[in-house]
Amino acid sequence: MPVSPDAPIEITAFKWVPGFAQGLVRDLRIRWALEEIGRPYRVRLHDVLQPRPPEYFLEQPFGQVPTYKDDEVELFESGAILIHLGLQDERLLPGDRAGQMRGIAWLIAALNSVEPAILPMILLNITSKGEAWTDEARPKFLERITSRLKCVSDALGDKQWLEDRFTIADIMMVTVLRQLRGTGILDGFPNVAALVKRGEERPAFQRALADQLAVFEANQPQPEGATA
Repeated sequence: MPVSPDAPIEITAFKWVPGFAQGLVRDLRIRWALEEIGRPYRVRLHDVLQPRPPEYFLEQPFGQVPTYKDDEVELFESGAILIHLGLQDERLLPGDRAGQMRGIAWLIAALNSVEPAILPMILLNITSKGEAWTDEARPKFLERITSRLKCVSDALGDKQWLEDRFTIADIMMVTVLRQLRGTGILDGFPNVAALVKRGEERPAFQRALADQLAVFEANQPQPEGATA
């Protein structure tokens, strides 16, 4: 397994998050990529319920996870980290320049064109659930999501992956689209739903997800007054 306390690569992650976020925290993207290429990594954990240490903001200006460092670079932002890994290994990006740039373009599309359309729906369903304004806002947000998903669906067509083969673009798009789990929104786009399913069925994804969830399970907060 790539997770190793002595590995030269280090990422940061949260040691626990609430159930709605488990399996969605963005260190999963990096774990998955590293599993695909069999590169060991160690994990430095932070408490999501506590402020990040001041020095952490020197690594990640917004206090988020993940950060990444190896013998060559120190990075933040999951997209930048995936690009770094992809350019190092042809299992994550093609060796030719044109193929690399297409994969990177799709990765950025997942972050810039698709994810911003999804995040307001998460706001409606979780953080602002039950507030009066959400009923009026929901159709507008849903229209924007479905518009973006139609674009992805049309571009994907009958391909297995966003390009001719699996790349970091698929890692990013699948993990972005997984944020719609439980909403039924992807049901209207069978080829996009199938893309997500194919990604989730990859052994590397399964290992990455299991490692993330194992951390959350091991650090589950105890109910107030409970004893270990």
